[in-house]
Amino acid sequence: MDKQTGWENTIKTNAILADIYDLLQAINANLIAFATGGKKKAKVKPYPRPGKDNDNVHKIGKGALPPDKLHKWIQERQHG
Repeated sequence: MDKQTGWENTIKTNAILADIYDLLQAINANLIAFATGGKKKAKVKPYPRPGKDNDNVHKIGKGALPPDKLHKWIQERQHG
C-alpha cells in the first residue's frame, strides 16, 4: 500500500463508503420525488459516522470537566 496517501487503514475507506451511501440515498429520494410529481419528499438521514452525534449513541455528561474536577477524578481512580 502507498503510505503517503493514507490508504493503509480502513477509516478512510469507511468514510468514502458512507459518503457514497449518502449520495445514493439522496439520488433515490430525488427519483422518488420526481416519480411522484414532487408529492413525496423523503427525508434523507446520513449514514452514522464515528465521532459524530448519532441518535443511537448514549453520552454521559454535557462537556469537559474543569481541571480541578478532572484531577480529583483521576486521583480517585488511581488510589482505589
